[in-house]
Amino acid sequence: MPDNNDQEHDDYGDLDPKLSEKLAVLDESDALMRANALRAGLEDYDLNEDDRDILDSATDDPDAIVYLPALPVLAIVGRPNVGKSALVNRILGRREAVVQDTPGVTRDRVTYKAEWGERRFTLVDTGGWEPDAKGINASVAAQAEIAVDLADAVLFIVDANVGATSTDEHVVRMLRTTKKPVILVANKVDDARQEPEAASLWSLGLGQPWPVSALHGRGVADLLDHVLTVLPEVSTVAKEEVGGPRRVAILGRPNVGKSSLLNKAVGEERVVVNELAGTTRDPVDEQVELGGKVWRFVDTAGIRRRMNLAQGADFYASLRTSAALEKAEVAVVVLDVSDVISEQDVRIIDLVLESGRALVLAFNKWDLLDDDRRRYLEREIEQDLAHVAWAPRVNISARTGRHLEKLVPALELALKSWDTRIPTGKFNALVAELASEHPHPVRGGKQPRILFGTQAATRPPTFVLFTTGFLDPGYRRFITRRLREIFGFEGSPINVNMRVRERRKRT
Repeated sequence: MPDNNDQEHDDYGDLDPKLSEKLAVLDESDALMRANALRAGLEDYDLNEDDRDILDSATDDPDAIVYLPALPVLAIVGRPNVGKSALVNRILGRREAVVQDTPGVTRDRVTYKAEWGERRFTLVDTGGWEPDAKGINASVAAQAEIAVDLADAVLFIVDANVGATSTDEHVVRMLRTTKKPVILVANKVDDARQEPEAASLWSLGLGQPWPVSALHGRGVADLLDHVLTVLPEVSTVAKEEVGGPRRVAILGRPNVGKSSLLNKAVGEERVVVNELAGTTRDPVDEQVELGGKVWRFVDTAGIRRRMNLAQGADFYASLRTSAALEKAEVAVVVLDVSDVISEQDVRIIDLVLESGRALVLAFNKWDLLDDDRRRYLEREIEQDLAHVAWAPRVNISARTGRHLEKLVPALELALKSWDTRIPTGKFNALVAELASEHPHPVRGGKQPRILFGTQAATRPPTFVLFTTGFLDPGYRRFITRRLREIFGFEGSPINVNMRVRERRKRT
């Protein structure tokens, strides 16, 4: 669980100053022996294959880079008003996507983390666009093409009551040329009487139509069971790139100075800079030498403010922003200090946290700041950005290049934290001290215990705790906060995951 709720205080008091000293002088071989004993004790508990994979892949090599497998990507495509957003909400089990009868209602989120049958995957929702001058057929096909390019499998949604339209057939022609698995979904089949309408969609040549009612949930479980047979365990499109210059995504809402920042770093007018917000559309990759190092910068199209209708180009821009973030290692979120920190700024930061990328906050237009605005800004930072108080802050002017050199140590610090590995012995010693200092509260007559902990991955640092019961979110935040206080992790999100396991019944 990403620690993006640090602003909700835990009730476990301040750090014992002696704890850092204890861990600093810890005999690491002794601590490892104790951790190995705890690890051996797990054999008394019911462990599944995933548990054993985590335990077997754990390493104490400080330079080892271990990624959690990239989640498979499922794209939902279809023409406007066929129920894509309703299906997204049904799959997620919560109301995330805006659902209206007006075709093309926009959202500023296009990717979601979903789970079914104990398997997790990324859902790409390609709704929220308006056909452009090329006409609806070309627009829907272009939208589907981008989604297919970024996905491992595709759900193609058709309104069973309307039947296959010329637009649907236009998209099908594109889908037939792809090597990706395509699942045909006949939506709005609310009862058995409408099943024949779904059957008529065999004519599209995409195989069996799956009749569902996204609104009522009918048939969705069977559809998702089938999806799991098609989706790979690990994404073939969202693989991590290894090696080469460190990859930096420049994010921010429109007109905060992202393109100016890239141009100043490159030293030439590489990206069009215009007062009109949102002039950048596609991500632009650029090799940049800063601080004696080569970096790969990606200038992403600004994530748009909520509007009644989104233009196609803006939709593609936000989808590509998500894709760029997937390929980046660290995100620089640019904030305009001459304007108040907005809900949109916070949403973009949260997008970085969910992606697990390292984070640097660049406060742009610092040269325009007067004393009054500075006071308000500090208050806004304290209030709205408390959950990322751990992110390095750089005050810059992208227009003049002022303090741009400070970006390099901030990026290096964030990436170093992102790569950090805590030895198993030391991590278990910390957890034991914390449990002794502040035991988990008793819940339902039982007190959850932490049996063993390990760092399952870096990039971002991901810790797994094997426990005898569910740990309260506040207690996990307490552990995360202590990890930060002792080991730093400046600029990197931290995941603390739990695996609740029961003692094996003796036969």
